[in-house]
Amino acid sequence: MKKYFGVPKNVFFLGVVSMLNDFSNEMIQTVMPIFLTATLGAPVFVVGIIEGFADALASVLKIVFGWVSDKWKIRKRIAVAGYIVSVSTRPFFTLASNFWHVFFLRSIDRIGKGMRDAPRDALISESTDSETLGRSFGFHRMMDTFGGMMGPLVVFLLLPIFFGSYELIFLVAFAIGALAVITFVFVEEHPRENEEKKSVVVPKMNLSFLKTNRRFSLFLFSLFIFGLGTLPVALLLLRAPSIGIDVKYVPIFYLIYHVAFLAAAFPLGKIADSFGKRRIITLGFVAALASYISLMVVQTFFGLVISFILFGIYSAATDGVERALAARLVDEHSLAMGQGMLNAAIGISALLAGGIGGLLWTYVGPEATFVYAASLSFVGSVLFVLLMHVSFKDTK
Repeated sequence: MKKYFGVPKNVFFLGVVSMLNDFSNEMIQTVMPIFLTATLGAPVFVVGIIEGFADALASVLKIVFGWVSDKWKIRKRIAVAGYIVSVSTRPFFTLASNFWHVFFLRSIDRIGKGMRDAPRDALISESTDSETLGRSFGFHRMMDTFGGMMGPLVVFLLLPIFFGSYELIFLVAFAIGALAVITFVFVEEHPRENEEKKSVVVPKMNLSFLKTNRRFSLFLFSLFIFGLGTLPVALLLLRAPSIGIDVKYVPIFYLIYHVAFLAAAFPLGKIADSFGKRRIITLGFVAALASYISLMVVQTFFGLVISFILFGIYSAATDGVERALAARLVDEHSLAMGQGMLNAAIGISALLAGGIGGLLWTYVGPEATFVYAASLSFVGSVLFVLLMHVSFKDTK
């Protein structure tokens, strides 16, 4: 199997696709909180509702398209269609005149994400040996995060040149997203051409899948509880102006988050293959808890930098490693459906966390939001460790 930079060809080019798409998406997400609240006049809690709903919608659809991908054994074509749907929404942000327009466009964007993610992650799993899943998913998340890091950096550089025009930012983001779709030409649909073909029954799209995969179900449950305290990054960015930091520095904090993610994702993925995926996930949960506590009390620019570094480490330790562990806990014929259910559990909890966090921020205050997030994160972390000890003894 041909490799690039230590990972299979498919994994490398899927990483490039994600890098370009996240570059595009994060250019928009960097300015979206300020665009919604300052330009369109939306209340703060709407930021959390839009992001939470959009992510939850994507996560539910990941189950559907994961099941379809497993049933039809189609990965690449469904993933490409999903990227096209998402990228095609981006130029229309230039026409948005109220927050309902943004809500609609973000929802369509996330429908595309719901279509693509599970088939893409299944394709990564099928392109990789089971012993190096952590490395492959870590590489993919590193590339994704590099794009995410470039997004806010380019926004920070371009906004003065564009005289603060968000519309021009949206158009540049669309052009970069189009390159992501084009890069799919280098990705193969079936990386294991010599694999023996077997007649298999794809699990039905209902709760029987969870009943027959008990360890996977307990894993999902613990992640769901933890996710109830996981606030959207878009909401965290509003902490800067709340403590008196000029809004022009908001993209810098987004950049810091992505730099921390980028620096840690691939190394932690490699370590997870040998040290244990569950241990690395637990490390990530601790970093998230520390980040929320820091955000709760922070009053300085430097303190906010530390908070976003910790949150970046949390994302790096969990995002790819959770996918790798999920791939170990379901059989090879249910890879996409398993990835879809993983993302559904995370996304639905994100909807609740974003909505509750946004309401607490609006009607009580930022500190109350971070008390809530820290409390749920602590409960979720303890639950994960307990279930890990009881049910995952034979799985790294």
